[in-house]
Amino acid sequence: MLYVGLDEAKAAAAGTSLHRVVEALKALANELAPSAETYAAVALAPEGAGGRDVDVVRLALQDPSALAEHRTELEEPDRAHSGVVVDISRKRVILDNETAALTYKEFELLQYLVLREGRTIERTEIIASLWDANDEEDTPNERTIDVHIRRLRAKLGRYEDIVRTVRGVGYRFDRHADVSIRQASTPSPDRF
Repeated sequence: MLYVGLDEAKAAAAGTSLHRVVEALKALANELAPSAETYAAVALAPEGAGGRDVDVVRLALQDPSALAEHRTELEEPDRAHSGVVVDISRKRVILDNETAALTYKEFELLQYLVLREGRTIERTEIIASLWDANDEEDTPNERTIDVHIRRLRAKLGRYEDIVRTVRGVGYRFDRHADVSIRQASTPSPDRF
């Protein structure tokens, strides 16, 4: 396997594109070993994923050694981190090194907002995206969403302001310096 860690901005600065890099690598493999089969996978990481570009790619493509390193990193307590960790891969929220007791729906709601960081989400969109006809729970109205948000904020404690109310419209997630987002290399279970 060959991993290349390169983001679009770095590729553009070098006068190329990700597509051109992939095509050049495939051509080189064909030139060096004409019978070799090539397969190119491009891994897109969310902006601000952090880490070295090649490590982000290895994780996104499920490299076993990268997954093991990542798992160990997540399992080790981060003593120096006070603040909020929204760990989408493990479906948990850690507040000042303590796991918050969120319900499934509260986490799903927070995750929906986090994955749309900085965008105001209308209550009707939240209902349409997080509840469907097959849910055991009755489809909520807009006021029910307000109750879910209020409960979520209560559990976030002093970090409640990461979920902002935009009056007359809906809600928005705003990342602060004391908030970090951890995502798995597998696709989010979030519905788009």
